[in-house]
Amino acid sequence: MPTWMVVEDEQDLYDMILAMYDMLGIGGVAFATGIDAMDWIEDVERGLEQDIPELALVDIRLPDDDIDGVHVASKIRKSKKLGNVAICLMTAYKFSPADEKEIVKESGADLLLYKPLPRFNELEKILRDLVKKRRTSS
Repeated sequence: MPTWMVVEDEQDLYDMILAMYDMLGIGGVAFATGIDAMDWIEDVERGLEQDIPELALVDIRLPDDDIDGVHVASKIRKSKKLGNVAICLMTAYKFSPADEKEIVKESGADLLLYKPLPRFNELEKILRDLVKKRRTSS
């Protein structure tokens, strides 16, 4: 069974994304804070976690003062074991096109989505396409 990751602090959206993963037959690795996600990434690097996701859906704004979704995504992208994971950032905050470009570059993300997220079928297609594109580019 494939696994997808989510890092989201808004409980309702967190639960909805995990329910969507379940409906799609996808295992979920989920975190509500950047600190927890970073700790898990470090565990993966040390070989303590074996469940490598093929996608990470990461909220940019997280409750941690020092660790936001851009930092989490960047850590994933630089990881030897997670570096080829498809990364989709999400946010409810609107950025200028220049800021969007900088965020995507700094994080190594494949895509930035704005909340509210697309409807179920459209979101599924977007995320599956990201995974497929990342697989074929490696």
